[in-house]
Amino acid sequence: MTAGPVTSGPARPGGPAHAHEGHPRRWAVLAVLVLSLVSIILDNTVLNVTLRTLTDPEQGLGASHSQVEWVLSAYTLAFAATLFTWGVLGDRLGRRRVLLLGLALFGLSSLAGAYAGSPEQLIVARACMGVSGAAVLPSTLATIAAVFPMRERPKALGIWAASVGFALGIGPVTGGLLLAHFWWGSVFLVNVPIVAVCLVAVVLLVPETRGATGKRVDAAGLLLSIAGLVLVVYGIIEAGRTGGVTQPTVWGPGLAGLGLLGVFLWHERRTAEPSLELGFFRLKAFSTAVAAVGFVSFAMMGFLFFSAFYLQSVRGYTPLQAGSCTVALAVANVVCGPLSTVLVRSIGPRNVCAAGMLAVTASLCGVVFVTQHAPLWLILALFGALGAGVACVMPTAAVSIMNAIPREKAGVASAMNNTVRQLGGALGVAVLGSLMGAAYRSGIEDELAVLPPSVRHEAGESLDATLLAATRLGESGLVGPARQAFLDAMHLAAGAAAAAALVGALAVLRWLPSTVTTPKPPAGPAPRREHSDHTKAQGS
Repeated sequence: MTAGPVTSGPARPGGPAHAHEGHPRRWAVLAVLVLSLVSIILDNTVLNVTLRTLTDPEQGLGASHSQVEWVLSAYTLAFAATLFTWGVLGDRLGRRRVLLLGLALFGLSSLAGAYAGSPEQLIVARACMGVSGAAVLPSTLATIAAVFPMRERPKALGIWAASVGFALGIGPVTGGLLLAHFWWGSVFLVNVPIVAVCLVAVVLLVPETRGATGKRVDAAGLLLSIAGLVLVVYGIIEAGRTGGVTQPTVWGPGLAGLGLLGVFLWHERRTAEPSLELGFFRLKAFSTAVAAVGFVSFAMMGFLFFSAFYLQSVRGYTPLQAGSCTVALAVANVVCGPLSTVLVRSIGPRNVCAAGMLAVTASLCGVVFVTQHAPLWLILALFGALGAGVACVMPTAAVSIMNAIPREKAGVASAMNNTVRQLGGALGVAVLGSLMGAAYRSGIEDELAVLPPSVRHEAGESLDATLLAATRLGESGLVGPARQAFLDAMHLAAGAAAAAALVGALAVLRWLPSTVTTPKPPAGPAPRREHSDHTKAQGS
């Protein structure tokens, strides 16, 4: 049976169902949307344990350090820059249509990435995957808001958010398993059959939903948002790569991007049919929840960034062993995600979200006690605490965001939520990575005096660079001080991430409403909206 369009209208015998009843196959629809989401998130984390292999000229592509960084960054840049645009297009053109397009392009891009013959080809494929992944993610969240009634929406959003954490956790394990048995391209090729299943399931089960019809697409606004976000995210990425903000390649694009985003906001204030309703930010439930997502993403991605290097370069774990540690994060997300939505109904979103932010803060503070030979249970406990905290914040914030605005704007709200999540994560890696780099170089500088002057600068760039130089030149005495300098730098970065999470917790306690808000109905007769609410699926 093919799902037909979802329309609104008065209930009548044999006709569309009441809006509050939801789509009759909404839980099956949720399963399809979650699988689609997992395929996108999984690919982004499965790559983390593959980076070293890509630098190998025999087993990988012989990529340079800079090229490996852009293999990661190309996806983030394209994803963050186009999320908002895809959210708007989904509201206007149809979310299932955009979801199908995104999945199809993601599968083709994954296939191209798996068989890339050079680092440059892989970077282009990753950028295409970022653009197509950005079409999938807001479509899933907006569709959930459309097909579920208000009373069930928190539970559905909790499952949606838990699936994000699950994919984040199992991605490195999946990558380690694939690398243990297949070539590096398998981490991309695995996406193709998953996407194929998703395409068929979406066609059969997911109804078409959209916002108010008859509105034109704000092309000028969308182009300004893309250009501004590209430049801002590029500046953030360059800050992480160069270790500072003084380079023209960092502050130049960053300032230009901020200027274009300013023009975008000016344009949105004056256009008759804006893509972004600036009035949303006057709603405390919306703006505070969006800020909470940004803070927790900053802290979480910083944690995952330095923990990957700690597990492999300090403790000497294999990619599979390092990836297995993140299972604790996945389990905590799966357990605590749905549970957090139950707690929201009993103690309110403010308390649940603040508790999650404080759990993230505690996990980062615990990193201070991590040494090279710290017990494994401590490492797993920190991953678990991080996962539990994120599982309390993300679904609670999503519920607050999606319930604070009209349902026909669900795609825009979803895109805003996920754009801030991506920007927060990119900032976490860039800022905390730069802080770690500077602290590490300062901590190892005196020890590098045993190396020839010609290799000292390059050897001090990172722990891996120092260990490589020590191995090549037979300076085994550098290994211990290098690992200790990394640990000191990691402790400093974890403290900064904990401070960011604590600021987020304080903001939530101060401004997030204690109850879930709902959008006020428009004054006067409500305009007829087609394809915006959930009813019985049509078709055969």
